Amino acid sequence: MAVRSRDDGLGVPDEEPGRDGPADRGEGHPERSGGTPREEGRTGGPLDVADVIAEGVRGVPAAEIPRRLCAVAVELLPVTGASVSLRGNGMPMRMGASDPAAARLAEIQATLGDGPSLYAAEAGAPVLASDLTAGRDARRWPVFAQQAAEAGVRAVYSVPLGDDAVCVGTLDLYGDAPHELSGRELHTARLVAGVMTLALMSLPLDDEDDEDAVEASWLSVVAAEQDEVYQAIGMIMAQLGVGADEALALLRAHAFAEGRTALDVAHEVITHRMRFDED
Repeated sequence: MAVRSRDDGLGVPDEEPGRDGPADRGEGHPERSGGTPREEGRTGGPLDVADVIAEGVRGVPAAEIPRRLCAVAVELLPVTGASVSLRGNGMPMRMGASDPAAARLAEIQATLGDGPSLYAAEAGAPVLASDLTAGRDARRWPVFAQQAAEAGVRAVYSVPLGDDAVCVGTLDLYGDAPHELSGRELHTARLVAGVMTLALMSLPLDDEDDEDAVEASWLSVVAAEQDEVYQAIGMIMAQLGVGADEALALLRAHAFAEGRTALDVAHEVITHRMRFDED
């Protein structure tokens, strides 16, 4: 796992000071160094990347832009899936994904409360888990690494959305094989994340007058899901007499034990189909 400073964009991993990583040297994973067809075929110059991004969202309805940009990221980078999540109080909320498998990976991280995405949101810097099958990445997130492996994911790259002052979420990229992003690939991921940030901030709000804008609203969906989690946490607190952090931890633990998402369990709690004081 590599955490890179937002100041220089190409810092060295925080756990190994002085290391000159592949992304800093412009190399890929050792097995792909020198530029393999997979890398060369997916990334191009800045103008090429900008053209692909622009073409990918041209004519797309506003509400579909997050999902479409995830698909563009898969087209541009050596990854098999992508998702975007907004940072919430206690739990990230998924905004879109390139495919159901990527959506599932985002929900796994949200349910566990652990993984590259949450760490990137907290640190405000890219987190590059290049090999979840062994080494420090697997040791750092052992449960998530196991869950990811079962879903066919061997690497996760999380890039923060926002600016130097505020991180509003993450763009999460998933690979089916261990691979260290080159400097060019990381730059491309940052470009997509930058466009994603602008797109999310530009999408219509609920109070827009235009009917199509209201239908395309993304904040209403995210807010509704976040409200369900908050309501469930409050009900668990009342049922068990515990604090908010412990209630959220219990919600996540129950979801993990049953192989479900935290949002699914929260919905059952607020609809009175599940009580924690009866466990």
